[in-house]
Amino acid sequence: MKMQWRGVMPALTTAFSQDLNVDLDFIGRHSNWLVDNGCTGIVALGSLGEGATLAAAEKRDILSTCVRAVGSRVPVIAGISALTTQDAVTLAKTAEDTGCAGLMVLPPYVYVGDWREMKAHVTAVFKATPLSCMLYNNPIAYTVDFLATQVKELVEENGNLHAIKESSADVRRVTALRALLGERLDVLMGVDDAIVESVAVGAVGWIAGLVNAFPRESVALFEMAKNGRTSEAIELYRWFLPLLRMDTVPKFVQLIKLVQQEAGVGSARVRPPRLELTGAEFDEARAIISDALSTRPKHASSTAFRQSTEAAAVR
Repeated sequence: MKMQWRGVMPALTTAFSQDLNVDLDFIGRHSNWLVDNGCTGIVALGSLGEGATLAAAEKRDILSTCVRAVGSRVPVIAGISALTTQDAVTLAKTAEDTGCAGLMVLPPYVYVGDWREMKAHVTAVFKATPLSCMLYNNPIAYTVDFLATQVKELVEENGNLHAIKESSADVRRVTALRALLGERLDVLMGVDDAIVESVAVGAVGWIAGLVNAFPRESVALFEMAKNGRTSEAIELYRWFLPLLRMDTVPKFVQLIKLVQQEAGVGSARVRPPRLELTGAEFDEARAIISDALSTRPKHASSTAFRQSTEAAAVR
């Protein structure tokens, strides 16, 4: 499938069973439901997907499951992150073997190198396969910051680098990238509570978190912003922002999975060292979620999860 870096693509959460094994059945059904509700791709094994807690065999199984579930409908993108460059290259080749259409390439875990080292790392992953690649820039989480001029250098030297997930939380980065690279690089926003602003200055896609629970609302918000329906976008954004801000804090995985659970489309289970929210953190989050559910816009509500996943089972 030809890779198109456009629209709303979930940074897919990884579902776990009660014994904390990967729940592949749910992942397949969840992926289909997200596509049924307008998502244009599935991004697996990212930070929200708890990729650092997954074994190599689990990563392969998740990618294969996603490709079997939706690979004929939308592209599946594999998050590529590892401690070493060799492991990242191996995972990239695994993604190609399983039928993924693209790669989301992260800097290495733990080690924070200089530009020469980080360039060498991501370039090795770009060159490992012919798959279309998206660079993931998240200096807040990973400390490594790919500046616009450095991204331009990477694009000029790697013919399959076609997009960037920009998660610096600074919309000026979108304008800087567009000024240097124009249409040569697709810019996708990776911070949930900056999507409307980012689309206004040139972002063409959204790698989203809360979309795991609210896909129809996420797609509606993006389309309103893209099509200049500003007043409608602001109205929906105002309702959505308390939830979208959950994507921007250290416990974003626990929070977004709790949102899924409360919305009836998943479980709050996470793998240690993460633990589920308790006490005041839980109470505060649940109150925000409860308020959002009680005031949920009717016109944008998602296709019922049970109805959608039952249909997926007979495809």
